[in-house]
Amino acid sequence: MIPEFKTLEEKFEYLRANKRLIFTQKKSAVKFSDPLQHLNFVPGTGLYAAKALSLSGGGEVALFKVKLAINTTNLLDSHSDVHIPGLWTKSLKERRDLFLLKEHNLSFESIISDVITATADKMTWKSLGFKFDGETEVLVFDTEIEKERNEYMAEQYAKGRVKQHSVGMQYVKLFLCMNSQSKFDIEEKANWDKYYPQVVNQKDADSQGYFWAVTEAKVIEGSAVPLGSNFATPVISIEPVDSTQSDKSFEPHDALNCDKLIHAFTHKN
Repeated sequence: MIPEFKTLEEKFEYLRANKRLIFTQKKSAVKFSDPLQHLNFVPGTGLYAAKALSLSGGGEVALFKVKLAINTTNLLDSHSDVHIPGLWTKSLKERRDLFLLKEHNLSFESIISDVITATADKMTWKSLGFKFDGETEVLVFDTEIEKERNEYMAEQYAKGRVKQHSVGMQYVKLFLCMNSQSKFDIEEKANWDKYYPQVVNQKDADSQGYFWAVTEAKVIEGSAVPLGSNFATPVISIEPVDSTQSDKSFEPHDALNCDKLIHAFTHKN
């Protein structure tokens, strides 16, 4: 929590004096969404619309496939962070047990799915529904949502009520960037000059005067949230799944493997 200051100079002085403490706090904490600390971000795109299931015959769907933007880079968020492309590369290679949760609550009743394919994909802002120029690196969760698993959240997705997501993450590498002319902030000003051109909402960065460039982080989970620290995290696509084609719980080769295991166990004992 950074206190409010009357001038940028006072803010820079505070950051300078507490840099190591803030750095340690950020790296030791797990980052979630933080809508109470939201900056005055106004998406104002005119393009974005929440995606809902489209069914020609009406009725309900018990299983559907979704592609979700859990996080996007190059955007100054409410934690004063700008995620830099490539921050998820190492983590996605190492981590397998990911979850899609309801509001960062890792409990059985809040798990929406635990079979996740996570990738970091380059996409244009406009393809996501935002009027920023250029590209962003999107942390994408591909998964199937089963109504039986979490009926409430399945309904929220199906009706287009989930508009934002949030990543549960842990910082690994980050740099303090300050738009300061002080001789005491040469390193921080160099960081600002390096990463500021990548920020798409530069007016917010100018107003705040500083941000943290996050170049590496560990992904822990992704969550559906009413309001995330990063607003550019929509549902990318949602479509029904034919239940007769999607039951992967027991394939024919699984039965063969089970028979082999039973046979081996029987003869061993």
